[in-house]
Amino acid sequence: MKRLLSTWLLCMPCVCFANGKILATPGVSQVEGAGGGGIVPWAQLAGYATEDEIAGSVFCSTAQVQDFRLKSCGAQINFYDRIEVSYAKQDFDVEPLSLTLSQEVVGMKLRLYGDLVYSDWPQLSLGVQHKMLETPDIAFALGAKEDKGTDVYLAASKLHLGAIAGYNFLWNATLRYSSANEMGLLGYGGTEGNGALHPELSAAILLNKHFAIGTEYRVKSENLAVKESNWHDVFVAWFPNKHFNMTVAYLDLGTIANIDGQHGWYVSMSGQF
Repeated sequence: MKRLLSTWLLCMPCVCFANGKILATPGVSQVEGAGGGGIVPWAQLAGYATEDEIAGSVFCSTAQVQDFRLKSCGAQINFYDRIEVSYAKQDFDVEPLSLTLSQEVVGMKLRLYGDLVYSDWPQLSLGVQHKMLETPDIAFALGAKEDKGTDVYLAASKLHLGAIAGYNFLWNATLRYSSANEMGLLGYGGTEGNGALHPELSAAILLNKHFAIGTEYRVKSENLAVKESNWHDVFVAWFPNKHFNMTVAYLDLGTIANIDGQHGWYVSMSGQF
């Protein structure tokens, strides 16, 4: 996977500065590598490529809650605003046990229909995220069945211009099938279940062309005997130009592995080429 990521980065000088879309409309980078919000993949593809352009993006994100810290870095390539290919490497520090869980995520997203701004109906995309847990011992000890899994999701997004007191309003609804426990960092499947369909929702108001505020909610599985909570965030995203963006969010992750009160902060930075 590292070789694949290096190949993407080497290709970027040939496809620099795709900028056909409106500022901020591609969203930011999701912690599993897809374009979208911080915790929810959206129907938009990463980067500013239009149907005759190729765009590349790189990102790094970190989330710090009461007893855990997640670092996720990766890249995306948008081929002609039709297919997005992504990669993310996640490292999850479990501070009470002084250990780190790691996994790789390879994703692909296909735009099926529409345009975020210009079509009458929402943009619709189908995505997959194949995840490979590199440190499965804790997951297996908690009852997980597998150290690999594939999420499949369908996402719909729409930007309504001037919809709320003159401000642009964006919403996204994603339906995901997954057997992952805590995104896969605690393995896949378990004694209580082997996967299910779950909704994920996002909404944002663009205060101007550079700033957006919004919220996301992600419903999650409970395949293990240990409790797993749904996730919620409130975010502010800054888009100074089409080549850089930054997101700061307040996270409420509830209970992770029976340790409750997991709330804190998330920061993410992305560069587009």
